[in-house]
Amino acid sequence: MALANRNLVTIDDLSNGEIESLFSLADDMHNAMEKQINLCRGKIMASLFFEPSTRTKLSFEAAMHRLGGSVISVVDVKATSLAKGESIADMARVVGSYADIIVVRHPWEGAARVIADYAGVPVINAGDGGHEHPTQTLCDLYALKKERRTLKGLRIALWGDLKHGRTVHSLTYALARFGAIIHFRSGPGLELPEYVKRKLETEYTGRLERYENISNIIKDSRFPIDAIYITPGSPHQLANIPDVSMQIELDKGVEALYVTRLQMERLSGKADEGLKKEEYPVVDKKLLKGKEFAETLVLHPLPRVDELARDIDADPRSMYFKQAALGVPVRMALIALLLGAKKAPAVEEDRSFIRKTEYTPCHYVYGIKCPNRNCVSHYEKESIKPEFTIVCRRPLILRCVYCEHEVSPPFIASSEWHEGKLINKQYHSASSHWARKIKAENLIVFSSEKDAEVRGFKPSHYAKKRYRISKKEVEL
Repeated sequence: MALANRNLVTIDDLSNGEIESLFSLADDMHNAMEKQINLCRGKIMASLFFEPSTRTKLSFEAAMHRLGGSVISVVDVKATSLAKGESIADMARVVGSYADIIVVRHPWEGAARVIADYAGVPVINAGDGGHEHPTQTLCDLYALKKERRTLKGLRIALWGDLKHGRTVHSLTYALARFGAIIHFRSGPGLELPEYVKRKLETEYTGRLERYENISNIIKDSRFPIDAIYITPGSPHQLANIPDVSMQIELDKGVEALYVTRLQMERLSGKADEGLKKEEYPVVDKKLLKGKEFAETLVLHPLPRVDELARDIDADPRSMYFKQAALGVPVRMALIALLLGAKKAPAVEEDRSFIRKTEYTPCHYVYGIKCPNRNCVSHYEKESIKPEFTIVCRRPLILRCVYCEHEVSPPFIASSEWHEGKLINKQYHSASSHWARKIKAENLIVFSSEKDAEVRGFKPSHYAKKRYRISKKEVEL
């Protein structure tokens, strides 16, 4: 299996089989670290970290040095031409001419994708804002698999800041793909973003049970949860009785607990008002005495603050320092594969937990902006334009290709009309039946009536109407 010249921007850039192959190579490298010194000799890695990092940055650089390569690095945006107004697209072109591979961490969500589009060499996303952190997920999966042997059917709880935690977002997708059962326990106001929930519900074959459906079952639990993602690979006799089925899953406890800190650097704006640090859930000895945690591994991407007590560091269930150490062989394997220095053996792939989902690009977008104010599309206006795919037709929902946040445009039309195929050139409410009737490749979306009318469209009698849509009607 060859991964040469590929990018790793999101965890979805690697298939399950490719991840398994990477782990096999990581095992080989871990067991013979000193024998890898000539694999990437003469190759240069550019380490571009525009946000603070200890483990990710140093493990990548250690990995490149252990492969025999060299590292050039930037750690402060103020020391680069970005501070002078240079676009990250131009920076990517230049750095791509200096290095053979680029590792980038950036505060803007989607920045890694832009750099990958322009660099001309493999690009690895080491964290883009609150979006994704795919190599941390590789390290997390690798640690879990070494301890539990398989990810299929693994019961794992994701704990803490699920809203801003990029490690959680990448890990959630990967766990669903491998057939894990995921319990979500967030801090108050820090639940999974809606776009992550939608992806779970539309792209994977399990079912997501949300809080309103399970609150009556878990009233007295020591481990309150917001939602649970149940894989179809874990059937039991009472699966046709939802409440009993859920209680059985909860009574089993969890095999792994993935803890994350409150992402203070990403808290801002009205959406995060009222968050109280003292209400953030804490993992300590008292919690782990519960029967549901008797055999539970505790993981954390680090750094920790107050959410993970130091009194459990010596507990044999605590995996977080071992988890960090495994980052070096995993990243060695990834770098070697992307540079073509190694080929990993092909692994048979289980795709039974993944739906075949193909989204159509929305080509005609007028005035629509990504609602995520930290999206790269708001900053790189000269080199990129907002781009969206159509993820749902009723109601009409578009997904930003850079950060994956969603937006629902208010008005629509068809491109066939201004090509002279129809006499009338009209626009409609996006909540009308036209959202489904217009072919995806012909769909035009507008942010306002003004955007439509300045382009010569007139309102149809559907333009002013609003239609209520039930959950059952939501579909691709």
